[in-house]
Amino acid sequence: MNDLLILSIVVIIYLLLTGYVGYVAWRRTKTADDYMVAGRETHPFVMALSYGATFISTAAIVGFGGTAGVYGMGLLWLTFLNILVGIFIAFVFFGKRTRKMGHNLGALTFPEFLSKRFDSRFIQYFSGLVIFFGMTLYASVVLIGMARFAETTLSIDYNIALVVLAVIVALYVIFGGIRGVMYTDALQGTIMFVGMFILLVATYWMLGGVTDANQALTNLVNVVPAKATAAATATGFTGWTSMPALGSPFWWTLVSTLILGVGIGVLSQPQLVVRFMTVKSNRELNRAVLVGGIFILLMTGTAFIVGALSNVYFFETAGKLAMQVVNGNADLIIPAFITAAMPLWFAYIFMIALLSAAMSTLSAQVHTQGTALGRDIYETLTNKKSGASVMIARMGIAIAMIIAVIMGFILPANIIAVGTSMWFSITAAAFLSMYVFALFWKGCTKAGAISGLVVGTLISLFWLVFEYKKSAEALGIAKALTGKAVLTTALPWPTVDPIVIALPIALVVTVVVSLLTRKLSKEHMDKCFEGV
Repeated sequence: MNDLLILSIVVIIYLLLTGYVGYVAWRRTKTADDYMVAGRETHPFVMALSYGATFISTAAIVGFGGTAGVYGMGLLWLTFLNILVGIFIAFVFFGKRTRKMGHNLGALTFPEFLSKRFDSRFIQYFSGLVIFFGMTLYASVVLIGMARFAETTLSIDYNIALVVLAVIVALYVIFGGIRGVMYTDALQGTIMFVGMFILLVATYWMLGGVTDANQALTNLVNVVPAKATAAATATGFTGWTSMPALGSPFWWTLVSTLILGVGIGVLSQPQLVVRFMTVKSNRELNRAVLVGGIFILLMTGTAFIVGALSNVYFFETAGKLAMQVVNGNADLIIPAFITAAMPLWFAYIFMIALLSAAMSTLSAQVHTQGTALGRDIYETLTNKKSGASVMIARMGIAIAMIIAVIMGFILPANIIAVGTSMWFSITAAAFLSMYVFALFWKGCTKAGAISGLVVGTLISLFWLVFEYKKSAEALGIAKALTGKAVLTTALPWPTVDPIVIALPIALVVTVVVSLLTRKLSKEHMDKCFEGV
């Protein structure tokens, strides 16, 4: 059986399964509750796989996997945070309260949850605007990750891959709503798990086992060309199996942007928070923790380990490091490694795993954007509570996908990991302080929540545009207005992620304003916290 036939069979089976699951979801979607929170009766296994598959995308596998080829295994600290914060703390401490409070308030989206908790329409439409426009960056880098893999591994035109993937996802999300998203997520998550497990085992087997492979990676620090070694050392690089020099530019980028930005920012991801409101009891969340933890461990751990070890493979086979092989574009490291090191049949199967990763995350993103436009912006501004919001949400999904495709055409190289981190930082700065206090502090006031939301959003955007070097240089706004790439050139500020600056300020502002302003009524608070 030739490779092309294998690919055709695998793709056809995958698309038929995805289409069938989407059809089942469409048949079970009849109300706004069904479309937005799956009727609040999702099975814990489906919820856990949907959460994990939404969390882990081609941005994690291709983007962050490639970034591990640059920064090394220090990125595994992000895996630790993903499990501790993104699964255990999120499910046990945040998820249970979110589920119960969301049910008490009848909330169907994350902005609506915050809005009803603080009795503020402004919070709902402002948060909806942040989500609808800001999440486009995240959606576009997920699309880019899949399209780059198809381009490198299968020699498919990048532009064609970008458009085809977007059309497939848009169709089943528009018609199936959150059920379509979660059911296909469960299928896609299972495929991702199998594909990544095979990749991890195959990589270590090919490089002589765990001990030999890791030792070879450690030894590479001594065989890098002298000029490159001097340049890397100046930025704080100490090797692929050790952390960068404390406080160096390399350290700040790895820790503040890649580890903290995503590791903490996961708590305030709207597309993940809404998953907690799709189950009917805390029992389902408890049962989902183990499944979610194992899934995240294998997904992120494999991507980061393989990305770092690709340096060993390329050095042994081509005498070059991974970044030299891909001409400085980290987004191409994982696709290049799969193409060079693995048999073609595995590349085809792994493409299905990546397709699953991209589609699961992308579907959740555009569904969140669509509901933000229909439920959080349209309904709030027009004060019309009707079935029209679902129609507007479906239009929003189509618009969001079109914008993401356009951005996929114009965004620069090396954007996947950076773009993901930027979105996670923005959401943490905008929503996390308000979300934490909504769940755990009855003394947080409407004015305090609004102040933290607005201040966190504006400071994070300012830092991304004028201070954080990677985003400021890509946007070019600071250069156009001031003549400088960033306003502050003294280290470490150009390498400090916005989350380090904006989130603490938003927290302080929320607390101070809450202490100085009128509290919400006892009746409202009793309703919010009933049974919590």
